[in-house]
Amino acid sequence: MTQPIGILGGSGLYSMAGVQDTTTRLVETPFGSPSDSVVLGTLEGVPVAFLARHGLGHRILPSEVNYRANLFALKSVGCAILISVSAVGSLQERHAPGTLRLPDQFIDRTHLRASTFFGEGLVGHVGFADPTSAWLRGRLLAAGRELGLAIEDGGTYVNMEGPAFSTRAESQLHQAWGADYIGMTQATEAKLAREAELVFATLALVTDYDAWRAHAAGADAADIMAVMAANVGNAQALLRRVMEELAQGPPPDEPARHALATALITPPAKVPAATRERLRLLIGKYGY
Repeated sequence: MTQPIGILGGSGLYSMAGVQDTTTRLVETPFGSPSDSVVLGTLEGVPVAFLARHGLGHRILPSEVNYRANLFALKSVGCAILISVSAVGSLQERHAPGTLRLPDQFIDRTHLRASTFFGEGLVGHVGFADPTSAWLRGRLLAAGRELGLAIEDGGTYVNMEGPAFSTRAESQLHQAWGADYIGMTQATEAKLAREAELVFATLALVTDYDAWRAHAAGADAADIMAVMAANVGNAQALLRRVMEELAQGPPPDEPARHALATALITPPAKVPAATRERLRLLIGKYGY
């Protein structure tokens, strides 16, 4: 497989250690500019494409991230697999700060961002019951266990809008729902990854216990970044370990690879030419 493995870096992961033979490419998309240049190179001999979600220097709020441009840019440089690294707060005692988790479900509570490529004359409804790839999570889980990391598969991620952290009432509500993690980015990326037919998983780095514990302080940005800095090394080690296996590519029956096959509702003849051209990368193989 020669397609690069996509890596989206979040808070604390602004570059990927160990990437060799790097070039940078500022990819312009029909949805504007991504958060930063895409860094192309090799990691453990495997082609990768790295993009810093919040830009170098962490200058873009979660609500300001141009998610469509980010995902479209990674698709346009050839990615078929995308690992999104993200800091999360814990909503359950067992998910301790400093651990790694692989969420398999999302609850989306955002309201200020574009989370679909469709519209302007083309209606599409992708299946999203299982928003992350079990195959990809399995590879990440196995690599983490081989390294002896504190990692678990599964759990529900609540995607809040931000940028403020949760009130105690909000945190206790999410905890009472049985949700496991809270963050500000991943449901949006997962939805767009599905529409772009990218095999997607979140590598969540647990940084804090949010605000649901009555006798503890709530989330604090400085404390979160300190825990994140300690955990970034584990995430990078895991990514290096998993590269060789991911280079073989996802199985042919991976659902995300064919997500648009039954999702596009509008007949091609009814789709405006400008919309067809804008989305050609995504829909061209389906006769649009």
